[in-house]
Amino acid sequence: MESTVQTLAGVVYLRPIQEADTEQVVAWRNKERVRHNFIYQKPFTKEGHLNWLRTQVEPGHVVQFIICEKDSERSVGSVYFRDIDRKKGCAEYGIFIGEDDAVGKGYGTQAAKLALTWAFEELRLRTVFLRVFADNKWARKSYENAGFRLMENRQEEVVIDGMKRTVVFYEIRNNCGSRLC
Repeated sequence: MESTVQTLAGVVYLRPIQEADTEQVVAWRNKERVRHNFIYQKPFTKEGHLNWLRTQVEPGHVVQFIICEKDSERSVGSVYFRDIDRKKGCAEYGIFIGEDDAVGKGYGTQAAKLALTWAFEELRLRTVFLRVFADNKWARKSYENAGFRLMENRQEEVVIDGMKRTVVFYEIRNNCGSRLC
């Protein structure tokens, strides 16, 4: 993996996640604003994150980057591809912006475009999909701006803390007919 991903003009760049990012990632994922928008909403721990790095990132089941502002080099969030199926050429995409003052600046869209370019060129993926809560309008707009398209007939219901929420699916293809894994 390259030390940084900077193929598009913009105000953010991506760098591979490191063990030294653990404290910050755990703090971001435990913010109510971030946690509320993930299906998995249990609190993150340092031990759990280190286990994720060792069992998922290091063996290549997950590729995860830290989103950084170009000017300040400040880390503001993370983007990742999980459940990578190299045979089928597909993976699931995820992202979160952890720094409150970085929300709403277009960083998510820029990071998605950078990450997708990397995934299509380096991982040779053909299809990337994501799941998002239907009521998360800001994230959905960002995904659409990055090129993801809603899968019209694909959604599911999940119950979190006794509340039913609808999850919708998006995908983006790298010029092929492959469907969701």
